[in-house]
Amino acid sequence: MSAVIESRNEAKPDLETLRAVLFGDMAIDGVVARTALYERVIAGLSGLIGRLRPVEAESFSFPPVMSRVHIQKAGYFKSFPQLLGCVCCLDGDETQIRQAAETIELQTGTSPQLSNTDLVLTPAACYPIYPIAAARGTVGSRGLCFDVSCDCFRREPSRDLDRLQSFRMREFVRIGTERQVTEFREIWIKKALEVADMLGLNAEIETANDPFFGRGGQLAAISQRMQSLKFELLVPIKSHRDRTACMSFNYHRTHFGELWDLHDAKGASCHTGCVAFGVDRLAIALFAKHGVSLSAWPSEVAACLNLSV
Repeated sequence: MSAVIESRNEAKPDLETLRAVLFGDMAIDGVVARTALYERVIAGLSGLIGRLRPVEAESFSFPPVMSRVHIQKAGYFKSFPQLLGCVCCLDGDETQIRQAAETIELQTGTSPQLSNTDLVLTPAACYPIYPIAAARGTVGSRGLCFDVSCDCFRREPSRDLDRLQSFRMREFVRIGTERQVTEFREIWIKKALEVADMLGLNAEIETANDPFFGRGGQLAAISQRMQSLKFELLVPIKSHRDRTACMSFNYHRTHFGELWDLHDAKGASCHTGCVAFGVDRLAIALFAKHGVSLSAWPSEVAACLNLSV
């Protein structure tokens, strides 16, 4: 199949048109209400990803919150504090909470009674799976594979449609030996280009780095790129020059294996890696490429997503 599948006789919409058709305004940058049209494509993508799931993968669907202790242990506070959202609640007896609520409503918007809880907003779908896997004990010779999904949050306020603060993420996570994890990633880098081809998206794979925080983070980002620990599938949404990462392919070495004592029968720390699907970004890329009328989408793409029009 050609990597360029053209939609039938429809001018491609600009991003503001996409925003008006696909979303409702919720008065917060990067937080949107999703229309039925948009959710039909999300459902199609979810079904496609499910059909691509490795046969050995065990599935988990996570809530949008997770343990603050776990995210601290994972090093997220140190690496990406600018992205993390913490859940705050009012503490105290009824009188204290009532007074605090009145203070928040009438004055500053803050209160001494408004304190961090033991929850944070989940920043990536894979973080909750490692302690679950570790609680099972020794990892067998075949390793482990998971299909995980989550409504995620990262504090990146933006009007850009491809940079939502609240978004859906789906990941295939591999835990095992270095060879098992790196081979898994290589297979999926190739397979991702085939998926993009099926969806009629012009995509490329490039090395990348995570948005580490601060001056020390710049060195971490350089090291990550030099070691080729992260690749991204880039798709033009805003323009062919300014492409958007819609999937990522990550190799963590033994970082999570050591943190969570994920080990094999000989006591060696496991390697981990993941393939992450940015489900919302993929959906927006599809609308940007093929338009807002599903009837004008290429039949190959509609069939791939099981879209009945």
